[in-house]
Amino acid sequence: MKTAATIAIVGRPNVGKSTLFNRLIGKRYSIISKIAGTTRDPVSYTWEFGGKNLLLVDTGGLEYGKHENIEEDVQSQANLAINDADIILFIIDSIENLTSNDFLAAEILRKTKKPIIFVANKFDNKNLENNIYNTYELGFGEPIRISAIHNMGLDDLKLEIEKQLKLLKIGKSAKIKQNPNIPNICILGKPNAGKSSLINAFLGEKKLIVSDIPGTTRDSISTEIEYNGKTYNLIDTAGLRRPGKIQDEIEKFSSLRCLNAIENSDIVVLLIDGTEGITHQDCHIAELTLERDKGVIIAINKLDLAENKEEFENLSIFRLKRKFAFIPWAPVVFTSAKRKTNIYKILDLVSEITQERQKRIETPELNAFLQKTVYKHLPASTKIKKPKFLYATQAEVDPPTFVFFFRNAENIHFSYLRYLENEIRKEYGFNGTCIQLKFKNSISEKKKKGKLK
Repeated sequence: MKTAATIAIVGRPNVGKSTLFNRLIGKRYSIISKIAGTTRDPVSYTWEFGGKNLLLVDTGGLEYGKHENIEEDVQSQANLAINDADIILFIIDSIENLTSNDFLAAEILRKTKKPIIFVANKFDNKNLENNIYNTYELGFGEPIRISAIHNMGLDDLKLEIEKQLKLLKIGKSAKIKQNPNIPNICILGKPNAGKSSLINAFLGEKKLIVSDIPGTTRDSISTEIEYNGKTYNLIDTAGLRRPGKIQDEIEKFSSLRCLNAIENSDIVVLLIDGTEGITHQDCHIAELTLERDKGVIIAINKLDLAENKEEFENLSIFRLKRKFAFIPWAPVVFTSAKRKTNIYKILDLVSEITQERQKRIETPELNAFLQKTVYKHLPASTKIKKPKFLYATQAEVDPPTFVFFFRNAENIHFSYLRYLENEIRKEYGFNGTCIQLKFKNSISEKKKKGKLK
């Protein structure tokens, strides 16, 4: 979705940036916690405001003088968001005194020469007025007083945002509807499988934080890329662990965000750390994907670490056949995000699977095939009234959904569904995508049973 302008919310850690972000978009999207530094990667959301699509960005807290390892990357991501923004919301905490980080952030923001909207958050007590006078030292004049958590003062803030948008000459004509033809690709896997590294390899720049520390990414990040004249929307997610392994409230909410990312995707790239083999977490993630009827690509990552590539691939295929026997139709690609090995094969597969998910079989052709298939292997039943196949139709695409009408459909054994799915795939493909099969009683059968009642 093309946006009219980008608005970045910046400030030192724990001043309420994520709370304000969620309040403006009207939903709990960015993670909120009393733990300073919860937001690491910039979190963005297309915010419809005043007839325009605005990209609202929640950044990691600006904190200077104590950079170590990943925190240096957090600061670089926040600075990147500032550079990309058209308007900056600079947030301070009304309750606490100004800190050196506030002054350093103010100095950096002045150098951008971009519109700065100065906001004093947590102002829900008039006794804090004396603290407000001290904020003039930052050089941005009088701040807009708000309390994001109590929804106070936001009307004044929105009026100022609207004013700055007019000064930027951004009109309502900038509102553009989302293109449904762009496939949404969710990069999914357990922590430290290399998800952010893979997206950075596609982008050719260090846009997402990459670290050897498991669990670095806590928010889902969307990024559009172009390849061979086509546009793809990549979604990087927090690593999913089994529910029993989720240790704190922040990680629990990250997992929920990850599940939402699956819901909003068309195709899931299940990224597996090839050096560790296939774990229970990988199987759990695959099951979550199947439950939501998505397209699936299995990417075995870290090929560059293999001493013998042929042995590495053969062992991985052997493991897949044992652990992922329930998705034999999912294509497999061996990748190295670090060296960009085979990464574009993933996008080629996405295009193929997108077509497979849109494939439709005409009803006469489908029934001619199914009559032969059912006759070859009649549905078994332990009941007296045996099920009898009548006809079928493809009701939907994306995912392909088939409805089978039977007499005594409730007596069909569950194994027969697998038989029919396997036969349909042999005949028509549907490689890389889930398909739905539904058994129903015919209309005449329903009427007959209704009369008996």
